[in-house]
Amino acid sequence: MQAPAAAERNKGPILAVLRQYAGCGPGELRVLEVGAGAGLHAAHFAQALPHTRWQPSDIDPRALRSIAAYAEAMQVPNVLPPILLDVSQGWETWGGTQPASLDLLVSINMMHIAELACTKGLFKGAGVLLKTGGVLFTYGPYAVDGRISPQSNVDFDRSLRQSNPAWGLRDIALLRNLAEANGLHLERMVDMPANNKSLIFRKL
Repeated sequence: MQAPAAAERNKGPILAVLRQYAGCGPGELRVLEVGAGAGLHAAHFAQALPHTRWQPSDIDPRALRSIAAYAEAMQVPNVLPPILLDVSQGWETWGGTQPASLDLLVSINMMHIAELACTKGLFKGAGVLLKTGGVLFTYGPYAVDGRISPQSNVDFDRSLRQSNPAWGLRDIALLRNLAEANGLHLERMVDMPANNKSLIFRKL
């Protein structure tokens, strides 16, 4: 149950943005987090947003054990048992999640350390599973119209591609196109600490 140091640092700033899209409306808000990793974010966000029903997921079975341990240690009852989920596969395999049933779909620091098929799968799933007006929230480092800045992000992108040529920072122009192809639109970009961004995609 060891969370990356980055998750400890960014949980507060991310929550501050998430709160704006997880307001206290009538009834529970259904949330699916894709690529939940160690599970610190899931437990922290669900604890701060008790009106959410937070479903964490990951492709790594070791991560699922860590997610469950975090939820138990922090005593967060609104975190559901984590599910094994490969975002590159069709939404039909996403743990029984039904079309137009999600208020919020969350993906943090996943796109740049996964093949492009995972990013495409994320948007396809969002287009089907989000309710009208629902939000796909993504966070991480991105290229903007073919440019990566500052130099630290350029170096990070290079190191990722050396590790795996299919990895690397995704361009927001590509994400906007994927969103539009799946019935969403990029509503807002929020600059975050450490040269990251939060992206808000709204289901039309």
